Amino acid sequence: MDKSLLIFILVGLGFLYLITNFLGDIQKEDEKFQNKGYQQEHRYDQYHSVDSIGQEILNLVDADAKTQIEAWQASALKQEFLELFPDFADMKRFVKERIRGDALQTTLLKHIDTVEGKFFSGAMTAEQAKRSLDLLK
Repeated sequence: MDKSLLIFILVGLGFLYLITNFLGDIQKEDEKFQNKGYQQEHRYDQYHSVDSIGQEILNLVDADAKTQIEAWQASALKQEFLELFPDFADMKRFVKERIRGDALQTTLLKHIDTVEGKFFSGAMTAEQAKRSLDLLK
């Protein structure tokens, strides 16, 4: 491969990287440049905050039940929650400490209790239990 072609490709990739990062920063800063994809991706950002000890929390106190569940499904905290499986006590503690919003908190705690009972009784395999925890409705 010719050296000039390789340099041209590297310069092009560098330029593309700078443009995409620059456009992302512009979209974050100025509402008139935000497209529908950006707004869709960041519609639940208002519910994310940090507590007094520096942990990210999902603060859904003023949101309705449907919005609470949708924000939970789109949240990165959900993946952190699922990594605690099969320690159901830690999962319950996680919900109580890191999620604000009575409707979602109550729903999650009931769902965890249901899945825990089915898992330990043998009615669910580990994969089914994790999938059930992932697909909260």
